[in-house]
Parts: sequence; structure tokens; C-alpha cells
Amino acid sequence: MFASLFNLFGDWEFFLASPINLAIIAFQLWMFVHAIRNREYVWALFIFIGYGIAALWYYFTVYRETVPSGFELPGAQSRARVKELQAKIHHLDNAYHHFQLGDLYFQRGKFAEAEKSYRAALERDGKDIDTRAHLGQCLVRLGRPKEARPFLEGVMHEKPDHDYGYTMMALAEALMALGETDNALLYWQHITQNHSYPRAKVQLAELYAQKNHPDKARAELKDVLTDDTHAPAFQRARDRVWIRRAKSLMAKLR
Repeated sequence: MFASLFNLFGDWEFFLASPINLAIIAFQLWMFVHAIRNREYVWALFIFIGYGIAALWYYFTVYRETVPSGFELPGAQSRARVKELQAKIHHLDNAYHHFQLGDLYFQRGKFAEAEKSYRAALERDGKDIDTRAHLGQCLVRLGRPKEARPFLEGVMHEKPDHDYGYTMMALAEALMALGETDNALLYWQHITQNHSYPRAKVQLAELYAQKNHPDKARAELKDVLTDDTHAPAFQRARDRVWIRRAKSLMAKLR
């Protein structure tokens, strides 16, 4: 049933003879294009000259690991996991399960549902540092930086490098949204001195450009674009929004 994309050029009438054949070829082309876009050239070659099993194998071993699923918080994302947590909450109703459910919603981009879960967790354990930090990040995504700020600052006072710098990045973003760019700049500089996150470097570069420091901006962008060429596929997929912003700003600064 599966066939080589190479063979398509020699017997295209056979492959176009039925909707099933068309669907299979479309799937193989989809995986082939994805591999090319993510610079997985060896995989692209196997998909092109090999039979459909190569495309299927690529789908399960590479593609599903490279599709971004929201912002970076730990946790599984399956519907089964959501139902499992909802069942545990029904029977146990503890803070930890509400927190885990909040992370699942957060990763899916369902920030309103995530906020409800985080607040439910805080009602049961108001001191938990992870819940407060993730609620603050969630509020930033909901466009409510003023509400997010006290949660994020409270966590920062207790543990500055909480979540490996992600809490600090959220605070910097909240401050930028509130127009406090000088304070945000200090946080971005601290983050980039200790981590190489494109999310931090690109926003620092944008702030440098805004404050008329093009050389500093270019240096940050150059680091981001250089690192991207050596990054694995799943990381490139996760960071591609920042890579696009880096390329766009670099073009404007030339």
C-alpha cells in the first residue's frame, strides 16, 4: 500500500487512482516537507527513496517530538491524563493534583482553565512556590501582568533561579508589559548571563534595539541564530517563534 515517493514520478496514474493512495502520498509528502524544514536531511532522504514505513517511523520518533505544545512547563498532555487527574481530584481533592492539572492546561494553551486549577491548588496550599510561579506565568499569558507581578516577585525573592530561570523570564515579560523596561532589562541581562534561552536573548535584543544599542542587540541575535544551527529538531521547533523574531530584527538592524 505504501510506496516510495521516488516511484510517484514514474507511475503517478497508479498513485492517483484512489483516495486512499492520495491520502498515503499526502502523508508521506507531509513528513518529507517537515523533515526538510527541520533540516532532518537524512530522514528526508529515507522518506523520499524508501517506502511509507520510513514516513511512519519518522512521524512517531521525530515529528511528534518536534510539534510545539504551548509554553515550557513540565507535564504530560494527553486527554487520558487530564481525565485521570480529574478523577483523582474528585476523590482526593488535594493541591498537588489541581497543580498538575493546571500545568496540563497551561501546556495546551488553555490558560483560563489553567488559572482556575492553579487557584484551586492555592486554596488548598497557599504557600506552594511552584503553584504561585506557574499562576504568575499563566496570568502573563492572559495579558494580566499587573496581577501576575506579585506572584512572580514573591517567588523570585524566595528562589531567584526558580524553574531554571523561567519564572524570572515571566517577570521580565510582565515588567515590559507594564512599561518598566529598565527593570526588565536588568532581569533579561541576568538571565542571559546564566542561560542561553532564545526567549530571553531575543527579548533582550529587542530591548537593546529599542534603547538604541544596535551592537548589543546584534550580539545577542547572533548567538541565538548560531546556536539554532546546531540545535536538535525538537528544540528548533519549540524555539522557532524566537528564531523568526531574531531573523526579523537582525534584518532591520543591518
